[in-house]
Amino acid sequence: MIPAGAPKRRRVFLLLLLIVSSLLALTAVLTPLLADSFTPPLAEGQVAARDYRAPSAVSYISEIRTEARRKAAEQAVAPIYTSPDTRVARRQIEQLRAALAYIQSVRADAYATPEQKQRDLANLEEVTLRPETIRTILAMSDARWQAVQQEALAVLERIMSTVIRPETVQDAQSRVPALVSLALPEDQAAVVAELAAAFVAPNSQYSEELTQAARQQAREAVEPVTRTFISGQTVILQGEVLDAEDIEALEKLGLITPQKSWQELASAMVLTLLMVGYTVFYLRRKHSLSANDVRRIMVITLMMLFFLLAARLAIPTHTVIPYAFPLTAFGLTIAALFGVEPAVILSLPLSILAAYGLPNSIELMLYYAISSVFGVLALGRARRLLSFLWAGLAAGASGSLIVLVYHLPLPATDTIGLATLTAAAFFSSLASASITILLHSLLANFLGMISPLQLMDLTRPDHPLLRLLLREAPGTYQHSLQVANLAEQAAERIGADTLLTRVGALYHDIGKTVNPVYYIENQPQGFANPHEDLSPEESAAIIIQHVKDGLELGRKYRLPQRILDFISEHHGTGLTRYQYYNALRAASGDEERVEQSKFRYPGPRPQSRETAILMLADGSEARVRAERPADNENLLRVIKSVIADRVDSGELDDTRLTLRDLNLIAESFAATLKGVYHPRLHYPRLEASSPEAITVPTPSRPEVEVEERR
Repeated sequence: MIPAGAPKRRRVFLLLLLIVSSLLALTAVLTPLLADSFTPPLAEGQVAARDYRAPSAVSYISEIRTEARRKAAEQAVAPIYTSPDTRVARRQIEQLRAALAYIQSVRADAYATPEQKQRDLANLEEVTLRPETIRTILAMSDARWQAVQQEALAVLERIMSTVIRPETVQDAQSRVPALVSLALPEDQAAVVAELAAAFVAPNSQYSEELTQAARQQAREAVEPVTRTFISGQTVILQGEVLDAEDIEALEKLGLITPQKSWQELASAMVLTLLMVGYTVFYLRRKHSLSANDVRRIMVITLMMLFFLLAARLAIPTHTVIPYAFPLTAFGLTIAALFGVEPAVILSLPLSILAAYGLPNSIELMLYYAISSVFGVLALGRARRLLSFLWAGLAAGASGSLIVLVYHLPLPATDTIGLATLTAAAFFSSLASASITILLHSLLANFLGMISPLQLMDLTRPDHPLLRLLLREAPGTYQHSLQVANLAEQAAERIGADTLLTRVGALYHDIGKTVNPVYYIENQPQGFANPHEDLSPEESAAIIIQHVKDGLELGRKYRLPQRILDFISEHHGTGLTRYQYYNALRAASGDEERVEQSKFRYPGPRPQSRETAILMLADGSEARVRAERPADNENLLRVIKSVIADRVDSGELDDTRLTLRDLNLIAESFAATLKGVYHPRLHYPRLEASSPEAITVPTPSRPEVEVEERR
């Protein structure tokens, strides 16, 4: 009995679970959105602690890059000098004339000695002459001296007519000897060069005003530099040292100190509640995941929250990790536990919430949803390990196609990037398949379920318990095979778990291996029935005992609880009718003298469609084998009478079988049993020695019926 307050407590628990899961889902969604709000602002010279990607497409004028180009243009402008000043040239020529006049006066001084003349020339202020030059000047004739004077003035005039800047004076002086006429002797040419070079002076000066004006003009000619980022483009990689350009880019993209507005928080809250409501509405309409099954609802909720929180913590701020994160494992696990439909339906809200608010949210949402759906469809019923591999490959292939669809048109995409993201997609899918195998095994045991892989292992004929059944009770073994085929076909007709039904049918009568001879299918022909020497109560106790013995054997051989349910529920709380009727006959029909509980199976009644199908298959097969109906109409009548008896006795009250299901089950039983217990010909004995002597009589209907009963 279910306590009166149990439904109310269940509803309260589910309401609390809904509230807590909604809050946790909202927290997971907001985690990456609020994380940056609590971190100190980034500054130049810091090391980036994570990858930064553009949240949206942005174009802006980079002041940093523009100023760098302007400075480069300014520095490229050479210093500007004034044009050659003729006044400087005239002044220098006049100074040279004065010096030459002084030298002439010294040369013409008749009263001075040669030594005194040398000293006077050495003390010349405008020019410092070498001793060799002084001696040459004093030694040359007046005619030569006149030629030297004229050549010196001419050379100085020529050199001063060129542009001479302060920093090029020495260069100009070095060019003076090349300007001296070749008609002069070498010693006189040297005197000319030395005299002219001494009076070379800069005639062009640096103009600060002109230079600054030119540089300003060069700065103004530089066009502003525009930087463009597309949505999802990596701006800064983790570990890079931030410079001024990086800080500017982060500021323009709103990543320096992102301030989340109340509108963004409200949007996240509305989306989260919408997805939670979507999930709740689906679970309420899904019969296999009804609100009464608190444990299953809790597992689905916790799994979704776990994958959502892990995704929201790992995916943001990275480039490759979003594609390598094994989010598909959620859908595959749900498919393996509860079927394809809930896996496809529940993968959608998880994909939306995991990608919400990210720069490439649309792409990631499609990536997660499409890969999950393809993986779930490829997984199917998950009856073999190879199914998980195919599911992983299907998810990886579909995910890689989504990557190509979104990244091939981008101009910044390169081959290495595409290969990396494609490899990440296959890594994610194969990792999801591996995680699914682990989660499926753990959660199936927690939920009291049994995985298809376990079921397939239990169907192997070399299983120790099946071998024991074949060896100790071969008749029961054949009966179990027949009932398994019968129940499996019916389960498929109504959409129940066919593999579970078949395995449960194979093991439902294993308790008969303890006392096999007490069951008619194991008694050899001509063997005395041991029940004839027992009282009805003793006979019923032995028959009923096979359920208890089966449970003990099942636990000994570690059968899953779901298979033990088939053993305990396949007779429900029904009566051992043959023994009960014998007891009534012995009591002269007085029901008060017969204790009915001694003839009733301990139960419980079937709690699932699968165990109910087994109960109906077991009873129908036994009745049809005993009565051998002559035609299809009588066969269907026998089957429906068995079903009606179970319905009237309330054995099916705890199952979700509908009248339509019962009709489909009856039709399936009839189709299967018709092929097994069809009428057979009565073959005559061969008494003649030649084929010609053999006659084949046409069998009459009674003969067929006799053959059927043999």
